[in-house]
Order: sequence, then C-alpha cells, then structure tokens
Amino acid sequence: MKYTLKHSALFLAVLATVAAAGAAHAQSNVTIYGLLDVGIDNVNNANAGKSSVTRITSGGQNTSRWGIRGSEDLGNGLKAIFNLEGGLSLDTGNIDGGATQPLFKRQANVGLEGDFGRVVVGRSFTTVYDFMLPFDPMGYAPSYSWATSSNATTGATGSPSKYGMTTAFDNLIKYAGTVGPVKFGASYGFGEQASSAADSRKMAFGAQYGVGPFALVATYEQINGNTVPANGNRDKTTAYHLGASYTEGPLKIQAAVRDYKLDSNVPTTADLRGDLYWGGVTYQTTPAISLTGVVYYQNVKNVAANADADPIMYVGRFKYALSKRTDLYVAAAYAKAKNDKLVSLSRDDAGFGNSQRGVMAGVQHRF
Repeated sequence: MKYTLKHSALFLAVLATVAAAGAAHAQSNVTIYGLLDVGIDNVNNANAGKSSVTRITSGGQNTSRWGIRGSEDLGNGLKAIFNLEGGLSLDTGNIDGGATQPLFKRQANVGLEGDFGRVVVGRSFTTVYDFMLPFDPMGYAPSYSWATSSNATTGATGSPSKYGMTTAFDNLIKYAGTVGPVKFGASYGFGEQASSAADSRKMAFGAQYGVGPFALVATYEQINGNTVPANGNRDKTTAYHLGASYTEGPLKIQAAVRDYKLDSNVPTTADLRGDLYWGGVTYQTTPAISLTGVVYYQNVKNVAANADADPIMYVGRFKYALSKRTDLYVAAAYAKAKNDKLVSLSRDDAGFGNSQRGVMAGVQHRF
C-alpha cells in the first residue's frame, strides 16, 4: 500500500488512542508531548538573485516535534522505556523534511533503565548530540546555530560543507550512566553491511563533569563509509568536542570547540579538516526575560589560503516567557565568509552570497 499523509494522520490517531489507553494502567506511564515553534523570518541573499525574502519559518528556536514516551515499572528499580518522536514543519503542516521522510525520524527506540543507567535500542540521538546540547547557548536552533554543523561552502558554488557532528544513528544501541559528578555515555550504530562489520559503522562517546557552577564536557565521534573495492579503502570522519560552562545566578557562560576531519577513501585526496569554535552568554534579566549573545567561528583547514571560507556568525536573541510552556522571541544574526565563499545562517539552507543577515520573531509552545 502506498504511504500517504492520509495514512500518516490515521496512524497518529491510532497511536494517540493507544497512548491514552496505556496511561490508564497504574504500572505504566505514557505521555504525549510536543514542541511547536514558528516565526516570521527575513533574510537577504536568500536565492540565486541575492534578493531578500520574508517567510514563515518552522523552528526558530528548536525543531517543532511531537512524540510519545513511556515507561513500565518492572520492579526492583528496573523500568522498560520507549520513545517515538517525529519532526513537524508548522509552515506547511508536513513532516519535517517532507512527506518522504520517516514518520519517527527523530527517535524510535525501546530499552531498559535502572541503577546501572539507561540503555536504548533503535534510532536515537547520539551521545555526542546529547552531551553537547547543554553547551550551545542557542540550543541547536535550526536557523541561528552552527553547533551541530556550520554552513559555508568550499567554493563559490556547490552544496554546503558541514564540518559537523552526526545528530542521530539508525540501528543504534546507546548507553548513559552517572557516577557522582560524572555523566558518561556511548553509542554504537551497526553498519549492517555484508562486506565488513566496520563498513558504515558509527560510534560516539561522551563524558561530562560538573562541580559547583562549572561543567566540563568531552566527546568523540567516528563515522565510517563503505569499503571501495578498487582500493580497499573507506571514508572515515572523526570529530572531537571540548566544552565548558559557568552558571552563577542569572548569568550563564558557554563555550566549546570541535575538531573535524574527513579522511577520503582516495589516498591522493587531501583530508577535509576544520575547527569550529563558539562562545556565548545568557543573562536572565527577570524571571521572564533572557538575553543571549553568541559567536560561531569556523576555521577551515587543509586548503589553499585563498580557498578557505573561515565563516563567522554573530547571533543575538531576546526571549520573553509568557508562561512555563510558552515563549515569545526575537533573534537576529549576521554571517560572513572570506574569499567570496558562500555562507548561510541556517545549517540546512545553501548560501547564495558571501554574507547573510537575518531577523526572526516567533513563538514557541511546549506541551
């Protein structure tokens, strides 16, 4: 049977019914949750004609999503857990990324939780994604954060080079645990290739240490391509992160660095390398108002001096909490690349000029 949005709507209705029924059992805890975020966005250099565009944008602060999560008490401190989560595009009502995307692209997993920690199997965000999120002042905002991936092209034309982390793994097993002030975790994504267990294999590790107002984090990620029969080599991407934060009353300071390297399966091809740095400050002026300022800088390496983009982006955001679940926000950003390379404020959109500025006003509601 052909999969359509009509079938998707029916499936959502069935899942909601199941969740409501599950909530009635005392030993189970099932929650339907979501985040709806939409804004009005104006950017320049938005197309090949380098004109300005005003548009409705889904996900100004965070990607809109909905999900079902739950747990069952198995006794002796052991719980069965599950999570199904999909992204939404509020500007069209479609699945985030289009109707061809998986319904539960963000998360689809089941696992166990107890004194030993938490283990899930299926699809989930990686350990690196989980551990670095608290160290990005913009919280991985789709439009105005480069923490997951920067957006500058390697030449005057072409698609963006991400220099980023992999946000989620399919075929994953993930563990997270805590010992005193130390949190640690690991993710393993099976390649499931007949050629070799190492082909398409994905691994991620992370550790965080917190004491008083300080927190430190370190992560590592390795993503393999598939072996090329002609030379027996495979692509391999590695990314390291180091981050720190300081929180004192209404003030929070966050900073991090990522070292990215892509080893090509072609021995004569130069490695793709780049370091991303970011740092920002958030100040809670009142219980309802917060101000955030961030700088992201990508140092493109291993290319000719006149070929690197080395983009930089400046971001400012005003946020007003109408309640514990509803925020209004206004954000502005400016990005610039060297050597006439292309750059975009969004990690998902291609650049059409060597600079871009944007401003967005929006609302976010969590349920």
